[in-house]
Amino acid sequence: MTTKYVNAVISEANNDGSLPVLDGALGPSAVDIQSLYSRHGLLAFDPGFRSTAACKSAITFVDGDKGILLYRGYPIEELAEHSDFIEVAYLLMNGELPTVMQRTQLDLALGSHNLLHEQVLSFYRGFRRDAHPMAVMVGVVGALSAFYHDVMNIRDANDRQLAATRLIAKMPMLAAASYTYSIGRPMRYPNNKLDYASNFLQMMFGSPVAEYVVDPVLARALDVIFTLHADHEQNASTSTVRLAASSGANPFACIAAGIASLWGPAHGGANEAVLKMLMEIGSVENIPKAIARAKDKDDSFRLMGFGHRIYKNFDPRSRVIQAQAKKVLTHLGKDDPLLEIAMRLEEIALKDEYFIGRKLYPNVDFYSGILLRAMGFPMNMFTAVFAVARTAGWVSHWLELQGESHGIDRPRQLYVGKALRHYSKAK
Repeated sequence: MTTKYVNAVISEANNDGSLPVLDGALGPSAVDIQSLYSRHGLLAFDPGFRSTAACKSAITFVDGDKGILLYRGYPIEELAEHSDFIEVAYLLMNGELPTVMQRTQLDLALGSHNLLHEQVLSFYRGFRRDAHPMAVMVGVVGALSAFYHDVMNIRDANDRQLAATRLIAKMPMLAAASYTYSIGRPMRYPNNKLDYASNFLQMMFGSPVAEYVVDPVLARALDVIFTLHADHEQNASTSTVRLAASSGANPFACIAAGIASLWGPAHGGANEAVLKMLMEIGSVENIPKAIARAKDKDDSFRLMGFGHRIYKNFDPRSRVIQAQAKKVLTHLGKDDPLLEIAMRLEEIALKDEYFIGRKLYPNVDFYSGILLRAMGFPMNMFTAVFAVARTAGWVSHWLELQGESHGIDRPRQLYVGKALRHYSKAK
């Protein structure tokens, strides 16, 4: 592959060779390169889409340099403190916070659609008992396409809203069932007297032989986790959902694709990796050695939970998660040594020029695993909890995409293979 250079001059001239610059409400402007190939016979080369705005969206804004995360214009810190997950889900889907009547209607709709079809429950028995919950969720969510295909028209706005509501409603039971099946406990049904987070807790941890009393502190902490993870702009899983949706695929299949993308350790599985790292460090005394290993380019050890593809400052969600972890541990009377290691590790790393110079700050995954473990969630359920929350964002982007008119997404490539050659039989 050869490299040549052409002059790409950014100016305000409007001529045949110019490309328009689009301004968003916040953040950097974007050069509209849609005509780059048709006019100039060139493609833009941007592996990983690091400098490419693949769509227009009004849902979430992230400023990684300043550590800002907005849902429809609202700072994530304010929503985590004053709102709840269902209100946030409505906000993401519809653009505004719900009125009292709209909230009541959404609660009723979620309660009407939170059950899984009994035939769906039978699918769980087809999986190995030790299957990862995310593997189960990919399969079962995808299978829902077969149950709601013939009664849904994605070109109809009401049907689209119904599909989005169904997905948010069913995801807690679907995720909880993947856990109860793995431990040999009967699957539990939703209780519409409980709120969304409390319902998930009782389906996860309730026993058929004793009444499960929801701890309001844990329910509130879980609701905050859901809110913080509800959306995060055009990340890998959301982009996957949008890509699948651009083909007109069934929304359940689109969300299943998002779950598969989220499962990766570089995405939704990062909080599990953080917990394993803290366990490997073992004690506060071992932190200096761990930091030295992280700096050694020849050592495979990495400090998980530091740095982010977008954030070059504090992830605004990390402080909220840290506060919730402390609150839950105090409430439960637990003294988790991993929290002590995490806080001391953060303190030391943030004074180290190596991390300061590289802008490696704690992200949301750094404390979320500690919080989920304190609440009783096993490590293999961490990403499943993430998927329950992110469903609100996925369906919001799926709804938004239906109003776009650019057709199916179709990335191009820079071909570096063999040039034209002709077949001949071996001699």
